[in-house]
Amino acid sequence: MHTRRKTLQHSAIVAGLLATTGLFPQAAFAAWNKVAFEAKGFADALKGLGAGAPVESKDVTITGPDIAENGAVVPIGAATALAGVKQLLILVEKNPAALVAVFNITDSIDANVSTRTKMGQSSDVYAVAVMNDGRALYAKKEVKVTLGGCGG
Repeated sequence: MHTRRKTLQHSAIVAGLLATTGLFPQAAFAAWNKVAFEAKGFADALKGLGAGAPVESKDVTITGPDIAENGAVVPIGAATALAGVKQLLILVEKNPAALVAVFNITDSIDANVSTRTKMGQSSDVYAVAVMNDGRALYAKKEVKVTLGGCGG
């Protein structure tokens, strides 16, 4: 019987072996965008990804709690039914580094993602759909944190 822990251990071992032999997919390394992930604010993170000026849109949705009792594990989701989405982003405005996650989207998958993030304090959280033409469409939601998760 495979447990989740054993599967993760085996995956880490395989990834380590591939990396040491130079066979690790370059796409995994290419996905890391240091400028975007180290950006302090919403606009700087989008600029780092090459996205245009953000425009609020009712076609992008964000899900998450109104109040997060534990800022160490805040569930956040982003979705859109728009065609031509290149990336879905999740950003937390008041985190030390605003960009939480980048999901690369193709036409063959549903643009509906979710993750868990740390939040040190109450903040606006953004779901951004970056379109193939460079437009950045977003939705935002305020999440109040009662117990900070970023060492606060």
